[in-house]
Amino acid sequence: MKSVEQRGGCWLGALALSMILAVPAMAMEGVGFASPEDGAEVSNPIQVEMELMGMHVQPAGTIEEGTGHHHLIIDAGPVAKGKVIPADDAHLHFGGGQTSHELSLPAGEHTLTLQFADGEHRSYGPDWSSSITVKVVE
Repeated sequence: MKSVEQRGGCWLGALALSMILAVPAMAMEGVGFASPEDGAEVSNPIQVEMELMGMHVQPAGTIEEGTGHHHLIIDAGPVAKGKVIPADDAHLHFGGGQTSHELSLPAGEHTLTLQFADGEHRSYGPDWSSSITVKVVE
């Protein structure tokens, strides 16, 4: 039978290892698509699920460090850091703090870019964006 010290040493070693392995996961931050997946063939309506790590989603107008809201950019790339994201048919704003959206697109290949921005719609830049390509089939 192992002594208390030996059992404690194993437990502490396992705890230390789990903390080391958890560090990369905790250090990850940014935005991404939970769905659809990059390269997916999709049909309308397309269910878009948005993910965020390292900040918190808040409605537009909330000016607080480490918070903001999602924007979905259709067939264009990220917006430069500090620039206000336009409000048009290609730049969808989710100022209510939404993390999902049903979208319809014409048949063909499309680039979807998720861009995170602050409460005044100022982009956090390419580091807080993610792009995927989907093919819409009828």
